[in-house]
Amino acid sequence: MDDNDRARLLVQCPDRPGIIAAVSGFLHANGANIIHSDQHATAAEGGRFFMRSEFVLTELPARLRHVRQVFEANVAGPFRMTWAIHPVSERKRAALLVSRADHALLELLWRWRRGELPMDVRMVVSNHPELSASAEGFGVPFHHVPTPADAREAAEERVLELLDEGTDLVVLARYMQVLSPAFVARYRHRIINIHHSFLPAFVGANPYARAHERGVKLIGATAHYVTEDLDQGPIIEQDVIRVSHRHSVADLRRLGADIERHVLARAVRWHLEDRVLVDGNKTIVFD
Repeated sequence: MDDNDRARLLVQCPDRPGIIAAVSGFLHANGANIIHSDQHATAAEGGRFFMRSEFVLTELPARLRHVRQVFEANVAGPFRMTWAIHPVSERKRAALLVSRADHALLELLWRWRRGELPMDVRMVVSNHPELSASAEGFGVPFHHVPTPADAREAAEERVLELLDEGTDLVVLARYMQVLSPAFVARYRHRIINIHHSFLPAFVGANPYARAHERGVKLIGATAHYVTEDLDQGPIIEQDVIRVSHRHSVADLRRLGADIERHVLARAVRWHLEDRVLVDGNKTIVFD
């Protein structure tokens, strides 16, 4: 199957009868063949409707502009849709931001090199120099942007200059800096973060030691979109693993890093494949 002729249609709108028929009828009338389709309504009546359809259309690049225009006029407008058509061949351009911990970064780069993450990795940006060889070993440009306490605004401006308008996705692969509201607004629902998850919550520089002191039985990780509220954005993926009194603090750190890298990789892949639709402060994930 030629990726040049494949695309994904994403739709969200107020729910009402006839949406699926209108979308599928439009695609059929324009010669498209639907190969995957998922939908979700938040309530039996009066809710919101979400849909992801993947289709094949011969000579898609030449016809895409016309298809978009006609879809807006005949389907999206009448149903008050927020929508997008993403050609599969147009890979998202990603920037990976990291500090010193390398587990999440290396997982993403390894999966990308294997072809499991369909993206173009434009760069790795870090506030520390230690991981330059790791990035360059994968053939990815590395940029060291220090973030001294008295010049954090200037450092963030430098990061934004590097990202420019050519970045579609920013992944915080254990980037231990808080982004400003202006940064977040520029890439709304296009910044993915990973962090550990504990019940109860343990904050500070050594959360695994605090968790060990309390004898936690579960540790986990959460991948989410970044918003202005720290670690409160829409959740994309989560996972947990059982631990016990037999695990040391070092064991917890090792297990935590392992689960973080897998959760982040899944969240990034789902975003790249247009499987995530944001509904307020939560997500609809067609995995």
